[in-house]
Amino acid sequence: MNKLSLAIVFAATLASAQSQTTTVAPPTTHTSKAMHYRLQGGNAKVDFRGTDLLQGASGEAKIEGKKTNFAIDAKFSGMEDATKFGLEYLTYVLWAVSPQGRPLNLGELTLDKNGNAHVKAFTDLQTFGLIVTAEPYFAVTQPNMVVMEASTVSGADSTDIDAKYEVVTAGTYSSTNTHIENAIFGIDKNTPLELFEARNAVRIAHNAEADKYAASILSKAGQQLMHAEDVYRQKQPKAAIEAAAKEATETAEEARLMAVKQKAEVEAQAAAAAREAKARADAEAEAKRRADAEAARQAAEQAKAEAEKAKAEAEAAAQEAARQKEEAEKAKAEALAQQQALAAEAEKAKAAAAQSESLRQQAENEKAELRARLLQQLNSILATRDSARGLIANMSDVLFRSGSFELAPGARERLAKVSGIILAYPSLHLSVEGHTDAVGSDEYNQNLSEQRAEAVRQYFIQQGITATSVEAHGFGKTQPIASNDTPEGRQQNRRVELILSGDAIGTADKLSPTPASYSTPHQ
Repeated sequence: MNKLSLAIVFAATLASAQSQTTTVAPPTTHTSKAMHYRLQGGNAKVDFRGTDLLQGASGEAKIEGKKTNFAIDAKFSGMEDATKFGLEYLTYVLWAVSPQGRPLNLGELTLDKNGNAHVKAFTDLQTFGLIVTAEPYFAVTQPNMVVMEASTVSGADSTDIDAKYEVVTAGTYSSTNTHIENAIFGIDKNTPLELFEARNAVRIAHNAEADKYAASILSKAGQQLMHAEDVYRQKQPKAAIEAAAKEATETAEEARLMAVKQKAEVEAQAAAAAREAKARADAEAEAKRRADAEAARQAAEQAKAEAEKAKAEAEAAAQEAARQKEEAEKAKAEALAQQQALAAEAEKAKAAAAQSESLRQQAENEKAELRARLLQQLNSILATRDSARGLIANMSDVLFRSGSFELAPGARERLAKVSGIILAYPSLHLSVEGHTDAVGSDEYNQNLSEQRAEAVRQYFIQQGITATSVEAHGFGKTQPIASNDTPEGRQQNRRVELILSGDAIGTADKLSPTPASYSTPHQ
């Protein structure tokens, strides 16, 4: 085949690779036993067994400890052609896996027609596991399809280590990316395996977008492949063909690795730029929100000041009119008649005052009775105490999912009972306040306390209590009621308090104090 024909094959391979998109799954983690071997005369034997992918295969490896490294002589039987796993698989590779999960390519298995294979290799690792994988070419740098694993070891230290390693992402070498027959086998099916692997390596490099991210290296690999094809076409010695093909394979793998790295960097930069742009947009939006809020606050303050001024002026005018009226009435009255009238009015005022005092005292008694009744009712559901702020019912954090603001079923049952009590007195006001212990960051505790308080508020609203009658606040860890140095103290501090107030029980409605870092309650 001439160079023009080869160029047509490569163009078809590249066009097919660029015209299809492959969905790539995340890398898969495998585990292998890593054994510790002895240097300088230490000998060991490793038996291999086939995985579910190659159940009929077996083998053994003799490991001889040298002065500074280990010699590995491995033989296998029951092997099948690697293409059984897909046309993209052409060969088998022996790997050593370090305890840290770093795989090391020890070399390609030489497979004969009877399904026997052999490989000799050296490694500087002293503790390692051994696996065999099906690969698209010999120069791969990460394991792909594991077909055999070491099963038993004799002659090595008995201590073994689980070595976890990642295999190539599924779909990287898939035949769906390019038409395998034309890309690899379409020139001459009697081509040496090394040349098949070189064609496969160039195809896979194209799939990895090396033409975009490692164009010069991929171009070099293409030229080397053309040279190897020429050497084969010219029927030069097998060693020359193998050397030329392996050079192209190694360069193509270099291009693939560079493309994967460059693509990952480009995608990471794009993601970082997107995050930065979003952060800027969020910051601008927050600045605008703050500015609008400040403008609204200033307008509200100005309107309030003007209203207060108008009210003061109206009150002054009313007082002046009353004074003038009183003076006019006094001028009209005769002395005696005025005295009698004043005496009668005084008696009436006294009687009215006495009646008003009696009504006030009766109202105060009713408020006290209602307050005591509510305290008793709430105490039957939650631990409740009377305070200057109102009636305070305490919900412990065991009524929430651990570390969450989701209400536990028991909490919902109790809150439903509390709702039934509050609904009977529409004029009452309820403040829900969340607190945490000192474990965790300020931000985490503040958020959790707010979320728990708001969850209780929302539940009350769902039960029919009007949204304007209940408010929620979170105080994080700023208001402990016990020491955070003991588990008991921390449990007391993790709570939600319900403060019931209102004129009906003798407590004026007022907003709960909020920490400086916390704004208005959720509405």
